[in-house]
Amino acid sequence: MNNNGDADGGDADGRVEWAVVGSDIGPLLLAATDAGLVSVVFHAGPAVRDRAVGLLRTRLGTEPVEAPGSERLAEPIRQLVEYFAGSLREFSLDLDWSLTSGFNRQVLRELATGVPYGTVVGYGDLAARVGQPGAAQAVGAAMGSNPLPVVVPCHRVVESDGGLGGFGGGLETKRQLLALEGVLPQPLF
Repeated sequence: MNNNGDADGGDADGRVEWAVVGSDIGPLLLAATDAGLVSVVFHAGPAVRDRAVGLLRTRLGTEPVEAPGSERLAEPIRQLVEYFAGSLREFSLDLDWSLTSGFNRQVLRELATGVPYGTVVGYGDLAARVGQPGAAQAVGAAMGSNPLPVVVPCHRVVESDGGLGGFGGGLETKRQLLALEGVLPQPLF
């Protein structure tokens, strides 16, 4: 299974394993279940990490286990390293969609499969792609609640007038990701 997979929980052993890994945009917390990668959290310093683990506990109903050497996390970590090195343009990971549902899940799945590396899409255009023209604000809300940023590339969603729009990881992080993908120029300094 990959980005198109239908995994939505059903974790066979009930474990959620997580680790914090370094990246070009700062520390990322990655969490995975038996079904696949379930969460990516930006700026995962101690306070953010503790809050993220608490939310996983509440939302998934189990105690997340810190597991830096986790087999479940090995492939997501490997692919993220390749992505930040510029050698991976498309993630092929099992994803656990259990932290999103309904319209948000529909929009995020379309984003994951229909907006390739190095391209952007407007909020309204993405709304139209899922059959909800005029739902640009709802698409913005879906991007803000994306449990799998970078892997499900909400940084590729921009305003129709060329503005960056919002971003849960902060606009500087969005700029860095878009520059990595060649959409924006790399900073001079």
